[in-house]
Amino acid sequence: MEEDFSVSTPCSSLAIDSVLRMSSAGVIWGACFGPFDARRLGLSGSARASYIAKTVGQCGFSCGIFAAIFTFTHCGMQRYRQKKDWVNTLAAGALAGAAFGAGTRNWKQVAGITGLFCTLFQFAQDSKSV
Repeated sequence: MEEDFSVSTPCSSLAIDSVLRMSSAGVIWGACFGPFDARRLGLSGSARASYIAKTVGQCGFSCGIFAAIFTFTHCGMQRYRQKKDWVNTLAAGALAGAAFGAGTRNWKQVAGITGLFCTLFQFAQDSKSV
């Protein structure tokens, strides 16, 4: 029988774990996407290296911020509601999507799609554990 660490672990510890994981994924994504985008823009030499480094940093930071907002919201709602269900995931995904997409024209669309995607992911995770 496995222990549910989300009940006994502080939200801050869960958030740090998810930030480290998602930031690493963002850095990897930036390292893969940066050279492609730099080539498309026609950059070379130090301008190319600078652009790639900036892209790696931005992707890592963005993914880390998203993970922090999502995890804190999900954990906080789960503890407040005393329920572990899809509503927590939907609300956390929508809030993280709204915060992440606040600088865009379609922040409501970003929030809705992110909430839906996170909920679908939760359903997939729940179907594995049955």
